[in-house]
Amino acid sequence: MTVIQNLWRSTIGKKVVMALTGLIGIGFVIAHVASNLTVFKGGQHVDDYAKFLRTLGPLLWVARGVLIAAVILHVIAAVQLFGRARKARPVDYREREPQVSTLASRSMRWGGAILVAFIVFHLADLTWGWVNPGFVHLAPARNMTASLTRWPVALFYLVAMLSLGLHIWHGAWSSMRTLGAARPSADPLRRVLPILLAVVIAGGFAAIPLAYLFGFLPRS
Repeated sequence: MTVIQNLWRSTIGKKVVMALTGLIGIGFVIAHVASNLTVFKGGQHVDDYAKFLRTLGPLLWVARGVLIAAVILHVIAAVQLFGRARKARPVDYREREPQVSTLASRSMRWGGAILVAFIVFHLADLTWGWVNPGFVHLAPARNMTASLTRWPVALFYLVAMLSLGLHIWHGAWSSMRTLGAARPSADPLRRVLPILLAVVIAGGFAAIPLAYLFGFLPRS
């Protein structure tokens, strides 16, 4: 236990935690976007997938527990690392001239804040139904329709997916570097796998509210 505590207290330990929990998150969103995109085949496919998850029983709760723990640890580690960076340099640079950074790396903090807010709203919208006036328990296709046909909600989803794409772009590469699976690169645009993941995942999610907004999915 002491070893784990010492690892957590160290900067590199927090970066390893961020890397591992970030990869867990990427695995989840890959599975989530794949299931959500079945709505283009018809709402019944989404409903059937939701029913299938219910058949997993305890395994579903284990997966939920791992995901919740990963999100909490990821956020805590990020906040603490940011605090350490601020403490190490309480007075910011007078002028910043990024050399090899990207919009993705420079947006990690505010993008992360948007994603935390989105997760809370998303659960309240499509899981608990608190902010979804047409919510019906265990009817995800109908709930998606009731939610995403409201243009302010669809717009928020699109902003969140832009943040998610940028977060994955930088986060996936940073995680691979932290875990020793990738070498440092002076050319961020050559990070093919993170860029591909970001485009596919964020683009897949964004396609759904866009389809509702432009009438490609029925407004039932």
